[in-house]
Amino acid sequence: MLREWASAKPFTDTLERIADLPRLLDFYNLRRPHWSLAGQPPMSRVPVNNLIGKNS
Repeated sequence: MLREWASAKPFTDTLERIADLPRLLDFYNLRRPHWSLAGQPPMSRVPVNNLIGKNS
């Protein structure tokens, strides 16, 4: 995250950096390919029908 968010571009202040965090989290969890997940994003592993939050 440091390379892809905190140090990726110059921010004018901490509040600007914090405001940009939701954008990175969306990309990282929903769209960014992950090598350990065979090129899939982390959210691809979340069970769709798991309403109580427990992995099955």
